[in-house]
Amino acid sequence: MQITKIAVLGGTGFVGSALVHRLSNAGYIVNVITRRRENAKHLILLPNLQVTEFDIFGTVPLNEAVKGSDAVINLVGILHESKTLSFNDVHAEFPRRLAEACKLLSIKRLIHLSALKADPEAPSAYLRSKYAGENALGGFSDQLNVTILRPSVIFGRGDGFLNLFAKLIKLLPVVFLAMPHSKFQPIYVEDIANVILLSIDNVDTFGQSYDLGGPKVYSLIELVNLTAKTLHVKRTVIGLNGQLSYLQALFLEMLPVKLMTRDNINSMKVDSVTNKEFPLIFEFQPTSLESTMSEFLLNDRPRASYDRFRELAGR
Repeated sequence: MQITKIAVLGGTGFVGSALVHRLSNAGYIVNVITRRRENAKHLILLPNLQVTEFDIFGTVPLNEAVKGSDAVINLVGILHESKTLSFNDVHAEFPRRLAEACKLLSIKRLIHLSALKADPEAPSAYLRSKYAGENALGGFSDQLNVTILRPSVIFGRGDGFLNLFAKLIKLLPVVFLAMPHSKFQPIYVEDIANVILLSIDNVDTFGQSYDLGGPKVYSLIELVNLTAKTLHVKRTVIGLNGQLSYLQALFLEMLPVKLMTRDNINSMKVDSVTNKEFPLIFEFQPTSLESTMSEFLLNDRPRASYDRFRELAGR
């Protein structure tokens, strides 16, 4: 069956926005499913785009949101639990419900974004829940063509990782850094979008899982120092030991806006690194962090002024 219409859940977020642009440019009809139409305002003018306002955690069955689709892409995820949504709700139960909806509607193609080092024995609830979602999808392997992607931390314009450190570096003369020696293999958001795009019709990716990392491994303190260097500022970065990292997270998770939690600390006890080569099936090499940092941290490109005006206008 030829795939022409794709439903994207989590399509208004960081990864989703990059992906939706790619899908639209490739000629797919893209249905972005979002709780509030306002969340998709930055995508609304793209060709071939539909926006469906739907609460995926509400009482209406998910098949009402994805019906009419030839393929479904799930990018839904959270870094912090809330009073209303747990990791299990979002990362484990939701993929299962989505697969049930696809089965009911005979939508055979499903692509799911998980996380590197998802494991039932992982030290964090986040990583354990990510594994639970993968495991739930495994129960549909004889009915759906599922591809699971497990990236390390994802970077790019608007990310919640390096851009967060950039804000802290600009504000604070000294940065106290939890888990400074934790290791990451950052991968560019456009590379993730490209992997998903290349997977859609590729039957060789059906039933497969892929660990995805960029070309280089960094410790967290190396990433923070590199961010400061890119911003052309000098900052003292003090790494905290395990106990102080835990106490810092305990304090930060009590703030109205959670910057870090104790579960995040537990996630960083496992290096987010893959020992595998970037999958040859995708026929490209991942983008280096250094080649793109100035573009998204300093807005160093021809359209920079235009983007700054849009940001000020809330568009």
